[in-house]
Amino acid sequence: MAIPTKTEKGPVSALTVEDLTRAIKNSIDRAGMKEEEARAMATHVLNFFGYSERIIDNVLEPEDRDAFYMLEDSGILTTEREETTLYDGREWRIHYWMFRKERIAELSEAQKAKEEAERSGSIYDDVPDDTWVASSREKKPEPPP
Repeated sequence: MAIPTKTEKGPVSALTVEDLTRAIKNSIDRAGMKEEEARAMATHVLNFFGYSERIIDNVLEPEDRDAFYMLEDSGILTTEREETTLYDGREWRIHYWMFRKERIAELSEAQKAKEEAERSGSIYDDVPDDTWVASSREKKPEPPP
């Protein structure tokens, strides 16, 4: 499932489950949210939006709204309010939720970089163990008296 989005980098791209999963994983829990939990949350949120740019707040249950507020705190979602006057003169407010696509792209790219760094490992991983042992056996110069 993808939602069209326009980023500063160029033409319209799509907001995918993978991008939203990475953004959630990178924003919610710096200690490391499980991939399955982040993917489940991303799928759940995208199911509300479908192919729409925004959703009305009234469709959310209290538990879902709590999750949306958490995503708003992390910068992934934002709200918008629309006011209209009813026939009897009363004001009516409609609240909407929308993705902050630029922030999602930033968080997703940061998570991709983090994952790539973990995959590539350290340059010292390729150094044989006997090299470390040999260098530690070398006689070190004595400090001057």
